[in-house]
Amino acid sequence: MTAELPAVNPVIGGKDVASRDRSVLHAIDGTPLASVGLAPRLLAQAALNRLRAAAPGALPPAELFAHAGELFATAELDGESPHEYRSRVVRATGTPGVAITRAIRGISSQLGLIERINGAELPQPFAVTGYRTAWVPRGALLAAIVPNNHPEPNVTWVRALAMGARVLVRPGSKDPFTPRRLFAALLAAGIDPDTLAFLPGDHDAGENLLAQADLGLVYGGPAAAERFGHRNDVLVRGPGRSKALVGPAAAEDKELLDDLVDWIAEDGGVRCNNISLVLTSGEVHPLAEALAERLAALPVLPVLDERATLPAVGAENGRAIADYVAGLASDATDHSRHRYGGSLLAELDEGATAVLRPLVLSVDRADSPPAGTELGFPFVVVAPWRPADGTAPLRESLVVSLAEEHADLADAVLREPSVRKVVTGRVKPWAGVPETPHDGSLAQFLLEPKGLVTAETGA
Repeated sequence: MTAELPAVNPVIGGKDVASRDRSVLHAIDGTPLASVGLAPRLLAQAALNRLRAAAPGALPPAELFAHAGELFATAELDGESPHEYRSRVVRATGTPGVAITRAIRGISSQLGLIERINGAELPQPFAVTGYRTAWVPRGALLAAIVPNNHPEPNVTWVRALAMGARVLVRPGSKDPFTPRRLFAALLAAGIDPDTLAFLPGDHDAGENLLAQADLGLVYGGPAAAERFGHRNDVLVRGPGRSKALVGPAAAEDKELLDDLVDWIAEDGGVRCNNISLVLTSGEVHPLAEALAERLAALPVLPVLDERATLPAVGAENGRAIADYVAGLASDATDHSRHRYGGSLLAELDEGATAVLRPLVLSVDRADSPPAGTELGFPFVVVAPWRPADGTAPLRESLVVSLAEEHADLADAVLREPSVRKVVTGRVKPWAGVPETPHDGSLAQFLLEPKGLVTAETGA
């Protein structure tokens, strides 16, 4: 059976390596989906040595990345069409198909703007003849541990290539398809094959790459943030815990409620910038009820259906999630499950998969444990906020969305070290132009400034 499955193999020097260590990747319904070749430690070390020994070259041109982005979105690559790629990611991760379609467009667009995106994170050069600041790599090799929740974070390691790093990618266990397809697109566009290696493996394999490379990029949950957050050679992109602060009349504001539902549930709630905590200066219970009513109206459909908006999981995983949130709800008021007959899960495929329906909890304090929770489906906690609380309840957030009544807090929230971005008014939490920082500065992590003074100064 394994031999008949599509193969996803390590890629070193631009070539597939048919590893004997293999794992079968199953779809959420239990169907075998792909045979994944794993990179054992010796193979990973060989890849690392090869990339480290490669002679430094010129930065790849922006046109190469733009071409790769177009190929990623439209071309057949290594025998895989865009439709087949999309289907595999949906079936493996349970993320709704419409979210993957948006992600494909987003990746293609960002690769087309990669020079602009990277340049926006560096100071503008000063115009003094003979004096220049050169931004050069802090290290030659970057180990990138990429996630499963959404394809777009893979753009980060491609941006590192554009800044002159050589990159070792350990894909997520559920979605090796996105980085593998990006490799195929980049190689077809003409990237130097000795600037990147694709190395599927387990957590130990990722730890080994992080230990051997010069710099690391890690996407993960609270455990990863705790483990690597203190290291200045590892950039951690951890939980989003994005928040919204709304005014006292939010429960009666139909347009704002519709916006909040969008911000909580778009892309199935799997993004790090989906809102997972709504703080209100009004009454908590009416707002939670209004959100729960609207979120409960989202349709339960198979994730490959173009109309699907909710994510799905395997039945066993779904039961584990349901048990976990039942524990959370013991410290909160549950505004959702009675609307579904008491069950968070909607079983499909004769019980093989389960759609995760939205869950709204409310608590009486912003520091209640459920208020710090982020889950991979439309899940939100509603909690009270009073002016005396200040910005403290908004800390530890990738994005803070401030309703118009509270937009005057924007500068104070931006000064909070653990807040990465602020939006005000009825603006999507993920809105921005290429110059808008999303989560700090990748360029200033990968690069360092050095001075160059030439004889042109006349000094």
